[in-house]
Amino acid sequence: MIAFVTGINYIDRGAIAYAQEAIIKEFHLNPKTWGEVLGYFGYGYMIGAFLGGLLADRKGPKFVWMLTGTAWSVFEIATAWAGDIGMALLGGSALVGFAIFRILFGAAEGPVFSTINRTMANWASQKERGFASALGLLGVPLGAMLTAPIAVALLSVTQWRIMFVILGLIGIIWVIIWAKIFTNRPEEHAKVSKEELEEIRSAKDLLHTELTLTESEQVAVPWYHFFKNPTLIMNSIGFFAFQYVNFLLLTWTPKYLQDVFHFKLGSLWYLGMIPWIGACFTVVLGGKISDALRRKTGSLRVARSGLAAVSLFLTAICFILVQFVHSVSGVLLLMAIGNAFNFLPNSIYWTVIIDTEPSKAGSFSGVTHFIINIATIVAPTLTGALVASNGYGGMFIAATVATVIGMVAMIFVKPGRTSSKKAINPAQNPLGLTK
Repeated sequence: MIAFVTGINYIDRGAIAYAQEAIIKEFHLNPKTWGEVLGYFGYGYMIGAFLGGLLADRKGPKFVWMLTGTAWSVFEIATAWAGDIGMALLGGSALVGFAIFRILFGAAEGPVFSTINRTMANWASQKERGFASALGLLGVPLGAMLTAPIAVALLSVTQWRIMFVILGLIGIIWVIIWAKIFTNRPEEHAKVSKEELEEIRSAKDLLHTELTLTESEQVAVPWYHFFKNPTLIMNSIGFFAFQYVNFLLLTWTPKYLQDVFHFKLGSLWYLGMIPWIGACFTVVLGGKISDALRRKTGSLRVARSGLAAVSLFLTAICFILVQFVHSVSGVLLLMAIGNAFNFLPNSIYWTVIIDTEPSKAGSFSGVTHFIINIATIVAPTLTGALVASNGYGGMFIAATVATVIGMVAMIFVKPGRTSSKKAINPAQNPLGLTK
C-alpha cells in the first residue's frame, strides 16, 4: 500500500508535464514561465516535508497518511481550474493561480516520504531496513514510469482538466482503504503474531553502531539537533543530487522530447517510460545490495554511503555523455542507465537517518526532505532559464554538476547511532534499552 500510494503521489505530481502543450497554449506561457509553474510545487513541498516529519513523530504516521492523502488529492483536482481562478480572481494572471495551487499541492504531498521513514522505523527490523525502505520507494520510479501512459491515455480520451479530477479521486479511494487496514505500529495490528513482533524487534545480529527501537527509546532530541550531525547534513546533500536528477526528468522529459526530437503527444506514452524502466529494478536492488554489504563487511559506511557515492559517480558519467549523443535512442538509453544508477541508493538516504537516529526518524526525515526538496524548485526553474537562454544542453550539464557534488558529500557520511548518545553494543544491551 505504501508503494501504491507513492506511485499515485508521483503520477499526480508528474501528470502536469504531459498536459504542458495544452496548458501553455491556453494560458500563453513560455519556457521560462512554464519552468516557474513546475517549480512552484517545490516551495510548498519543502514546507510540507518538514512539518510532516514533525507531525509523524508526534501524532503517528496514520494521522499524517490520512491528512496528506486527502489534501493532495483535493488540490490535484483543484489544479484543473488553477489558471482560470487566477484569470478571474487574481489580477487576470493564470501564472498566479497556478502558483497558489501548485504550492498548496506541494505542501500536501510533502509529508509522504518523511512519513514513510517513520513507518519503516516503526515496522521494519534493522537487518531488513534497506530492503524494506527500497520496497516502499518502488512506487517512485514505477509511478514516474506509469505517468506517461496514464497521462497520455487520459489526455487522449478527455481534456486535461478531467485528467486532474480522475487522478485526484484515485487518491481519495486509497485514503479510505488505508484508514481501515493500517496501524501506527505492529504492536497495534491484530494480524501481527507474537513471534513476528519478536522478529521485528530482535536485536540479534545488530552491528555495534545500531540499536533497536523500543518504546523506552523515544529520546527527546530536538529537531534542530539534525544540524549538529555532519553525517545527516552530508547525507541530505547527497540526497539533493538524487532529487535534482529525479525531478528534472519527471518535469522536463516530455517537453524535451517534443522540442528537440519533435515527437507528438501520442508517442510520449512509451518514450516517457524509458528513462524510468531501469530505476524500477535498481531502487529495490539497491536496498538488497546495501543490506548484503552490511552483513558481509560489518560496515554501515560501506553499505550505505560507499554504495551511494559510487552510484552518483556513475550517474554523472551517463549525463555528461548525453552531450555527445545526437540520436533519440542513444539519449534515452543514457538517461535510462543514468537514472537507474541514480535510484540504486534511493533507500540508502532514508536508511542512514534510521541508522543514525531511529527515535527521531520522522522529524529528521522531515528536515532532510526540506533540504533535498530545494531541488524540486531549482531543477525545473533553472532548467527553464537554461533552455530559454542556451537550449537543452545546459540541462544535462547542470544535472552532472549536481551529482558530482552529491557524490563528494556522500564520501563523508558515517552512518550509525552516534548523534545523541554513545552507541551501545547489542551484546551488552540486547533489548536496545537506554537510560
